[in-house]
Formats: sequence, structure tokens, C-alpha cells
Amino acid sequence: MKYLGRISSPEDLRKIDIKNLPLLVDEIREFLVEKVSKTGGHLASNLGVVELTIALHYCLNTPHDKLIWDVGHQAYVHKILTGRKDRFDTLRQMDGLCGFPRPDESKYDAFGVGHSSTSVSAAIGMAAARDLAHESYNVVAVIGDGSFAGGMVYEALNNAGKMQTKLLIVLNDNGMSIAKNVGAMSTYLTRLRTAKKYNEAKTSVKSAISRVPLVGEAASSVLSASKKDLKKAIIPGEFFEGLGVMYAGPIDGNNVRELIRAINRVKNLDKPVLLHVVTKKGKGYGPAEKHPDIFHGVGKFDVKTGEVLAKKDYETYGEVFSKALIRLGAVKKNICAITAGMPDSTGIANFGRFYPERTFDVGIAEEHAVTFAAGLAANGYIPVFAVYSTFLQRSYDQLLHDVCLQNLHCIFVIDRAGIVGEDGETHQGIFDTSFLGHMPNMTVMAPCNKRELIDMLNFTVKEVSGPCVIRYPKGAVHDVLRGSSEKIQPGKAQKVYSGKKIAVVSYGTMMQTVLEVYRELIGKGHSPAVYNARFLSPIDEGFIEELKGFEYIFTVEDNIVTGGYGSQLSARLFEKEIFGKKIYNLGFPKKFIEAGSRQQIFKKYGLDSESIADFITEKVK
Repeated sequence: MKYLGRISSPEDLRKIDIKNLPLLVDEIREFLVEKVSKTGGHLASNLGVVELTIALHYCLNTPHDKLIWDVGHQAYVHKILTGRKDRFDTLRQMDGLCGFPRPDESKYDAFGVGHSSTSVSAAIGMAAARDLAHESYNVVAVIGDGSFAGGMVYEALNNAGKMQTKLLIVLNDNGMSIAKNVGAMSTYLTRLRTAKKYNEAKTSVKSAISRVPLVGEAASSVLSASKKDLKKAIIPGEFFEGLGVMYAGPIDGNNVRELIRAINRVKNLDKPVLLHVVTKKGKGYGPAEKHPDIFHGVGKFDVKTGEVLAKKDYETYGEVFSKALIRLGAVKKNICAITAGMPDSTGIANFGRFYPERTFDVGIAEEHAVTFAAGLAANGYIPVFAVYSTFLQRSYDQLLHDVCLQNLHCIFVIDRAGIVGEDGETHQGIFDTSFLGHMPNMTVMAPCNKRELIDMLNFTVKEVSGPCVIRYPKGAVHDVLRGSSEKIQPGKAQKVYSGKKIAVVSYGTMMQTVLEVYRELIGKGHSPAVYNARFLSPIDEGFIEELKGFEYIFTVEDNIVTGGYGSQLSARLFEKEIFGKKIYNLGFPKKFIEAGSRQQIFKKYGLDSESIADFITEKVK
């Protein structure tokens, strides 16, 4: 590491001669590929912003100047340059380096991120705070073109144009988010990229004319005076200018010298500026350049071949859902599928291959996706919106106001519900049960296995007329209770084992763990009953009455306890005046759960089978 080994902070970076920075670029790319091949992580996006990150820290006085990353998928290089390269072997591991910017991890992380389209809003807030304090530091937001599909960006740009304060927005344009970008803004940015040739031609023409004596000076003056008309006619950047945000670019985002010149030109202007840089996702590593979608978030891989080492040899819940939805789409011609910029990872892409006219990718815009679904449902269609739990959080108001209030038949299929693991606090899907369960008219379900997922999807399409939710976790489908053929009925829980004194109620895919607990308790001389809850809402009144016969009731779920299945069941027991029971709700505490493997996290929080069995045994004693 000829240059990288010398850098423990941006101050060290700024000591390197600008002519040697391309050598540092190569070192960092090599470092990234080597480290991420061992830990997994977001590789392609970081390979694309090596030059940009170097240029930003080279030109800015961080951490005094504030640098805010959108989403954070592309912040690894930032971490390397700000004193954290020696911890990269712990990336995305329990007690290790976070995969996203975190202010409590480093003073150089100005704002905590993990979801998209937030950086411009945060930057405007910081700029306002700077102005109120009569200070003069720079505030810079880095945002990808995929994030430009999010509505917050336009609310923020509208605000920035009104405030007219010093602010730099760097648009990192690589033509992709996780998948290929879609929508009008993507088309618009493509037009901006092609406008670069016009900019270059305009500069050379003006330079040539100005060298002609007398006539040249006059012609150059006329050319300058008509600049605005030219921009309106030819340069699409007028959109940003119309909002009051100065547009600069596009420039080569993989040319570190050009970036430094551009940043230095605009960083101290007393107005909001959008600097458009064009980068290549996966830059410098062949497999990632060829397959940037695969290397967006990748597991451990072989550096020489790019081959992912951990081959998936199991079926996921998402794959089961995708196949079931295709089958339903063949018989129910009014089913539509929706994704918010994640067609492959949610299983919607496969439906789109069969029924492209009924498949909609709205881009990274979850709030819009929900109300878009409501519009479809209001006109007789059955929309199925497949989305990760952590991203559905952004749509709370739309779910409550636009869907539930009107009791519209919208189906929300929530993937990555529960613990997702290595992405940590910003991505754990442990809140959806709590914020969905209290919504009027909303049917909320969680399958314990593959068969139940298929049955629940059929049930929501054919037998429910209002809004429905089906939640399931990341990873392999469970094969428990596969012989069960009990029909899905509204609110009806399934009795798995009869018992006495102790009832253990499992919600969703925690059933696999609960069955292990059952066997351990049987081995210790207990005879517990086991129930598969199936429904959070509605809860079957007959099931509530049945629980009267038990002295101890234990609920188990992969959600926070507060507002979760257990707390809602406890509330119903109280409302029914069923007293004298010892009720224990097992789930995650009301906190943000750190990164780590699913196994590590369940063990740490006492939700593995051994810990639960010990807990029950101790309480019954």
C-alpha cells in the first residue's frame, strides 16, 4: 500500500500530490475487492465512487465541512479514508464496522443513513443550522440517481431553491440503483449525460470566435447574452435551474483530477449547486462491471473469478411467493404486481415476464407505491406490492389513510420481516407487526412454512375484500408442519399439540424454533400445548377462550415485543377479563438491533430454542 498505508485521516490524503492520486485510486479498488470478498457487502457501488470520494475529501475540510451520504451503500471508501481501514475485516459483523455511515462510529459520519432519498433534506437542515450559527463551513450531500425517484428529493430541492444558501449536491449518476433505474427522472438524466457533448462543443466554439479580432469579441458577447435561451432550448439542466438550484455538469466521475477542479469551482458559491457526475458502477473489477446488480450486495466471493462462494441450495420465501403469484395471475386477470425499484429481490420480476402489462416498477418510492396501489384497487384491480419490511416503514401514512380508511383490497407482501442480519439497525424488519397491527380493516398474517404462504396468498386474493399483509423472513423456507392441511380461516389459530398448564404460541416462522422448544420441554417432563397463531389481526375469539385453560402462556415472535403479537394477545385477554394467567411475551426489546448473523442475534436476545426452553422452565418452576 504505497499511498493507502500513509492515510489515517483526510488530512493525510491532502498531503499527496494530485498527480499521484490515480495510483491511490488503484490501491483502494484493490483493497475493496480483497476485503469485501471475505466479508460480503456492497461492492459495485463503492468501486464506482473511489475517485469521487477521494476528490471530496481532498477538496473539503472534513469533518469541519459536513459530508452526507445518501443510503450509504457507497460509503466504504469514505470509511477507508477516515481512519477505519484497519477494521475492514470486521465489516457488517457483530461488534464490527457498520456497513452504513454512523455518527457514533466516527466524527466524519455527519449523518446516519441506511434508507434512500434523505441526504438532500438533511444537508439543507445542516446548512440552515450553519447559517443560524453565523458559520461558513461547506455542506455537501452525495446522492445517487436511483434515489432521485424518491419524493423527499423534490421536497428538498424545492426548499433549497427557496432558501438560496450555500449547499453542494453531488448527483452520482451510474444509471442504476440496485436494479436498472426506471421512470421519467432516469430518462431525464440520460438526456443530461448526452448534453455533455453540446457543452464541450459550445466551449470550443466560443473560444474560437473570441480569438477573431473585433468581430470575435462582439460575437462572443452575443453568445454569452443568449446563454439562457440556449440552455432552455438544448440543455436539460434547466429543470434544476428552474427550481433555483444551479446545475453544473455532467462531468466524468471516474476522473479524479477533473472532479477536484469541478468541486473547487463550485464548493464556495453562495447558492445551492447540483454537480452532476457520471460514474461506472463496479468500476475497475471486471465481474462487478459486467454484473453490477449481482455485486451491488454480494456475499463472499473468489477474487480471481468473481464466483460467489456460498452457493444458494435452498428455496426462499420470496421464490415461493413469486411462483404462487404467477399461478394466481393466470386465473385472476385483475391481479397487478408492484415493486419499488427491487423487481428481482422481491420476486416481482418473474411475474413481469409473464404479465408485463400488469407489472409496475415505480422506482425507489414506497410512499407512492402504496397510494398507487390504492388507486388500482379503487378501480377494481387487486394490487400486490412486494416490499422489504424496513422500507415499508416509510409508507405508514399512506397505508393508514389511503388504503385502510377506504378499506381497499390491496395486498402487501413483506419480505425480510424480522432479523435480516449483517445490514444492521437500519434494515432489521422488526417493527412491521407493531405498526400494522393497530390499523383498522387490515388483515395481518404470518405463515410458518411454504404451504401456509401459498394458502395465505390465495386466501388474500380470493376471500378477503380489504387490505391484507403477509410477512415472512429472509432466507430458506421452513419445512415444519408440512403435513398440515388445515384451511386458512379469518383469525383462526392452528393447534399443533394439545397440552396442559403451559401454552406456547408461535407467530410466523418462529414455529421452527418453538417445535425445538417443545421437544426440549417434553424431555424435561412438561406437556406444553403449541399453537400456530397465523393471524395478528383479527385474533380469533375462540382461540382467546381456549387459552383460559392454561396457567402459563408464552408468545414467541421475531418482532419487537412492544406492540407486537404477544402484547396484542395480552391486551385481548385483559379485555376479555381473563385474569390470573402468567403471560410472557418473547421477542426483541424496544431498541435498534445491531448487525450480526441471524443465529448470533437470536442467541444474544434469548430467542434461540435453548434459551427459550430454559426461560420457560425457570418461569414454571
